[in-house]
Amino acid sequence: MIDCDTAGRRLMARCDALAALSQEGATALTRLYLTPEHAQANAQVGLWMGESGMTHRVDALGNIIGRYEGTDPDAPAVLIGSHLDTVRDAGRYDGMLGVVTGIEAVDALHRAGKRLPFPIEVSGFGDEEGVRFGATLIGSRGQAGTLDPGTLDALDRDGISLFEALNAFGLDASRWTEAARPSGSLLAYLEVHIEQGPLLESLGLPLGVVTAIAGATRRSYRLVGMAGHSGTVPMEARRDALVGAAEAILAVEAVGRDHGVVATVGQVESLPGAVNVIPGAARFTLDLRAADDGARARALADLDKRLESLARRRNLMLCMEPLHENNATPCSPHLMATLAHALEGVGQPVHQLMSGAGHDAMAFTDLVAVAMLFVRCAGGISHNPKERITAGDAGLAAKVLHDTLLLLAEDFSR
Repeated sequence: MIDCDTAGRRLMARCDALAALSQEGATALTRLYLTPEHAQANAQVGLWMGESGMTHRVDALGNIIGRYEGTDPDAPAVLIGSHLDTVRDAGRYDGMLGVVTGIEAVDALHRAGKRLPFPIEVSGFGDEEGVRFGATLIGSRGQAGTLDPGTLDALDRDGISLFEALNAFGLDASRWTEAARPSGSLLAYLEVHIEQGPLLESLGLPLGVVTAIAGATRRSYRLVGMAGHSGTVPMEARRDALVGAAEAILAVEAVGRDHGVVATVGQVESLPGAVNVIPGAARFTLDLRAADDGARARALADLDKRLESLARRRNLMLCMEPLHENNATPCSPHLMATLAHALEGVGQPVHQLMSGAGHDAMAFTDLVAVAMLFVRCAGGISHNPKERITAGDAGLAAKVLHDTLLLLAEDFSR
C-alpha cells in the first residue's frame, strides 16, 4: 500500500518544510522547546495528521499527538514517536524524520480505508535534545510518567523556568502530570531515526534494526594543582593541572579502547588561562557509553583507578561531579523480529546494530516494549547542517514501518 518513491519524495519535502521553521530563519536550523517555532511545527504536523485521517491534540507538556482509531478503540495503542526539537545549527532529519514517517505509515492505512485491531498514535515530542533547559527527553519522559518534578524548575539561558515557559506557551503548567499515559494504554513503542553513525553506509544497507540504546555516564572532573610563574618555577617543582588533565584525557581514550566502550572528553578548561601562568586548575568532561551496563561500570571503575593514580603521582587534587546517568535500553526481541520480518518482506537483508546516541525510546522502556529502525545517513554525520539521507531510503523506511504495523495486527488478532 506504500509506493516507496512517492512516500520518499513526500517525506523529504515534509522534512524540508519543518526545517524552515527555525529561530534563525534561513541562516541555520534551530528549533527549541516551547518557542514560537515549536508551536509552528506542532501546527504543521497537526495539519498533516488531519490529512492522514488522525485526530490530534497537544498534551500538557506541548507534545503533539495524532491518533488513528482501530476497530477496538479501547485496545492499547501502538505509539510511533520521535522529536521535533533540534540542537543549534542542526540537520533536518534527526527526530523529524521519525515523526513524518509515522504519519506516512498511517496515511497509507487511511487511503486504503483500513483499520487495525488497535489504535495507532504518532507523537512529535517537544523536547528530546535538552538544549533549552539542559534536561533531555522532557516530552517523552512526561508521557512515560517518569519526568522528575524538579525539572519544572530548570532555567533556560534567559532565566525562564520550564514551568514559566509552559504557561507562556499557552498551557497550564500546574497540569503537567496529565501528559503521562495510563499504565496498560500502550501495546508497543516504535521509532524510526537516522543512524547518526557510519555503519549502515559502510555496509551498503539502507536500514537496520536496533538492538539496544547505549547507557551513558557523563561527569565533570576538576584537577587542582598550583598556579605559578611560567618562567621561574622549575619543571620538577610544578603541579601543573593542565598537564595532569592531558594525561587524564589519554587515560579516557585508553579505557574506551581497552573495555570496548566509547569514551569522549568534549570540554577542557584551563585556569587561570594566562599565557605566562602555569595552570593551577583544569576541568574536563567525560561522556562514556556502552550497550552493556556491566561493561560501562567496569570501564568507569578502571578509569577511576587511573585518574586517582595520576593525581597522586602529580600531587594534584581530583574532584568529580556526576552530570548524567542512564542505563542501557534493550529493544524488545519480539518487536525486533517483527521489524526484521518486514525488512525481509521488502527484499532487504537484516542487520542489527547498537545505538550509541540516546533516543525517546529510552523513556518508554519501563512502560512498554520498544524497538527502533535506523535509516542510513551519509557519512554518519548528524547534529550538523550536512546531515543527509536519500528519498529512496526514507520511502523504504515508511514501507517497513507500515508493514510492521500490519504484522503486529496479525499477532494481536491471533
